[in-house]
Amino acid sequence: QVQLVESGGGLVKAGGSLTLSCATSGRTFSSYASGWFRLAPGKEREFVAAISRTGLWTNYADSMTGRFTISRDKSKNTVYLQMNSLKPEDTAVYYCAADRTNGLTTARADSSQYDYWGQGTQVTVSS
Repeated sequence: QVQLVESGGGLVKAGGSLTLSCATSGRTFSSYASGWFRLAPGKEREFVAAISRTGLWTNYADSMTGRFTISRDKSKNTVYLQMNSLKPEDTAVYYCAADRTNGLTTARADSSQYDYWGQGTQVTVSS
């Protein structure tokens, strides 16, 4: 069993930055590909970014490319989402997820492929 705990959310002004963290207990996080998704009020869950088990492959939603960076620190069993140039439309609850894929290059955007989810962390961007 894998437990994922997100942190780092908060209130920030437009143009600002935040870094979200997703820490895990249990099995080593590098055994899983990881992804970030978000859910805004009145909208469907949206893919943000994903990173492979090795950390060498990443995948971003088009609207996040160039602003967000996903990374992982194997020694800390933690995945990060660095968010820059934040916009009010980035306001959402951000969720970390783990994918039990065997593929070393897998970094999927399909949320149905993920096996474990964190509880989410709120990000609010004011205009």
